[in-house]
Amino acid sequence: MPAPHLDTRLDAAPPAAVRRPVTTTHHGRTRTDDYEWLRAKDDPAVIAHLEAENDYTQARTAHLADLREQIFDEIKSRTLETDLSVPTRVRGYWYYGRSFEGRQYGASCRVPVADPTSWVPPRPAEAARPDEPALPGEEVLLDLDGLAGDHDFFSLGGSSISPDDRLLAYATDVVGDERYTVRVKDLASGELLPDELSGVLGGVTWGATPDHFYYSTIDDTWRADKVWRHRLGTDQAADELMFHEPDGRFWVGVGRTRSRRYVVIATSAKNTSEYYVLDAADRAAEPWCFAEREEGVEYSLEHAVIAGEDTFLVLHNASGPEFELATAPPRPTRRADWAPLLAHDPAVRLEDVDAFATHLVVQQRSGGLPRVRVLDLGPDGVADDWLVEFPGELATSGAGANPSFDQPTIRVGMTSMVEPSSVYDVDVRTRERTLLKQAPVLGGYDPDAYEEHRLWATAPDGARVPISLVVRKDARDPDGAGDTRPVPLLLYGYGAYEASIDPYFSVGRLSLLDRGAAFAIAHVRGGGELGRHWYDDGKLEHKQHTFDDFIACARHLVATGWTTADRLVAEGASAGGLLVGAVANQAPDDFGGIVAGVPFVDTLTSMLDASLPLTVTEYDEWGNPEDDPAAYDLIASYAPYENVADLPYPPILAETSLNDTRVLYVEPAKWVARLRATAPAADVLLRTEMAAGHGGVSGRYRAWRDRAFTLAWILDRMGLAGVGIPPAAQGGSTVAD
Repeated sequence: MPAPHLDTRLDAAPPAAVRRPVTTTHHGRTRTDDYEWLRAKDDPAVIAHLEAENDYTQARTAHLADLREQIFDEIKSRTLETDLSVPTRVRGYWYYGRSFEGRQYGASCRVPVADPTSWVPPRPAEAARPDEPALPGEEVLLDLDGLAGDHDFFSLGGSSISPDDRLLAYATDVVGDERYTVRVKDLASGELLPDELSGVLGGVTWGATPDHFYYSTIDDTWRADKVWRHRLGTDQAADELMFHEPDGRFWVGVGRTRSRRYVVIATSAKNTSEYYVLDAADRAAEPWCFAEREEGVEYSLEHAVIAGEDTFLVLHNASGPEFELATAPPRPTRRADWAPLLAHDPAVRLEDVDAFATHLVVQQRSGGLPRVRVLDLGPDGVADDWLVEFPGELATSGAGANPSFDQPTIRVGMTSMVEPSSVYDVDVRTRERTLLKQAPVLGGYDPDAYEEHRLWATAPDGARVPISLVVRKDARDPDGAGDTRPVPLLLYGYGAYEASIDPYFSVGRLSLLDRGAAFAIAHVRGGGELGRHWYDDGKLEHKQHTFDDFIACARHLVATGWTTADRLVAEGASAGGLLVGAVANQAPDDFGGIVAGVPFVDTLTSMLDASLPLTVTEYDEWGNPEDDPAAYDLIASYAPYENVADLPYPPILAETSLNDTRVLYVEPAKWVARLRATAPAADVLLRTEMAAGHGGVSGRYRAWRDRAFTLAWILDRMGLAGVGIPPAAQGGSTVAD
């Protein structure tokens, strides 16, 4: 196998950020920061530096231009560009989305329900042109390409149909800072109402009548702290403040129960929550508190009708860390009066519950994978309890769009490392499962050509860490003789916020696999893959476990012959960027390359500044270094920026977005500057999207090109930049619905 390509064509020296030392002291600890001046986003010198970094990155990767174009073409050729989602029923309409070849964005559409007694979704004409209806009576609700116009960035934050199905409220962001503008469209006339709301976080929640809705706004630190009630036809300045959360650790959201009976306002910190309830039918309703917050107690509410009685389902952790499902009357209720429905089970993490007229759907996690559980309701309460199961060692399933309280079916999604995402309807009465659609993969994709595995690494403290891995069957044994060999491998990790990176299928990933590389996910502590304890054991004073786990996974993959260190590339984004940044300092010899996307690498600086977005709400995740010397020392011990040294770093690609409000661009910019100054031999690149947010660029073609850039760099590090797609991976068949 060819060796990794080392580009030595340094026609220009890398940008060197000027040093402007700023010294600060906390708890008697003094630190000097030479690059904090890069935080001044409006300073022309800062923009000039970022543009110089972009120019340098383009020059250093110019030899990969053809490969980038090949990968973009591969993603494009494998994707059915003109496609439709499976219709979802809400009252008297079927709703679905359409995408069109050549367009960055799609459209949202609906058609009337032809047979009110049938819950079988209609099958749209997949080959319909943009100017043709995919179903008779099609109504285009939103043309997203038209809304995007000539903006460099566009994001739809959410859309919501009014209770009488006549109005559509939708939220858009054309900057990338996740501060949305809400407009309301009259679907009969196609005209916009005069209502225009700014500074909204996401979408809106309608009341029971179409003359008012609820929404949340953010404060200066980008924390959702207020919920408002807006009456159509009035100015935003006249909106009624329904709830304000003054505690900077808490984040506020508003929604409506599936029964549409109640509007609920949730205010939650990392480990504590509290719910307020309004009668959705009362336009003058005031919120009342269901159960006052108790430090360390998390709960959520859902309205159900069980044995003919209105009931609140309370999913809470007061009885154990993996949560319990209880019932309570729909009024202010003490925790002592919550009655267990599904008792706490240390082997099963209960994550969510949805109520329907005839059944309850529970999202749970067991054996490291998510599952869908159904509780049938009878005249006397729960009549049966069963799982929706799929074959496969790494099959991942979850409840999909199920908006109607009285629907007799459950929409369920399933995927794995080798199976494209599939959509099923499950008949609750018969338990029959019907495949409605499998995401098409054009160009001859054959899942049988790939193999997936669940591996286990052992961390230094003895914890067993799961790894999900996928590879082409002929990559390790190209001759079929049974003698396996190491292959280049991309190892992805996250490890924070109890977020689980479950096995999933990716079209873009095929460009790696079909060139002979493997892909693996390290399910490190700090995530939620193995339950709440897995999260608790990877945050605050246990954060080092996250990094130890990732390094242990990398070393296990090398020791067991899956790969070699020089062809092992690590990738992580956001908190995962912190992960790979810390790993670069702690185990630089274990990797042949590192990709850090929107990386949270200047952790100590950010957590010391309560005015920054998200800092205060993150204290329960990372600690409060401003008030607590122990938290200061802990974060300083692993923060990537603090621990840069003259080490033999592998090549590093850092990617960020200028308008990111979650992890500011300045973090990777400072990190790269310090790496260059402290470790002169380090090969470090910084790429900044100048019109994007935390999720990167918008528009699917731009997103594909963005990913092609990263994949080309990864393949270069693996020594596979000159390797094409083998004939065995090409063809003309289609995996389709």
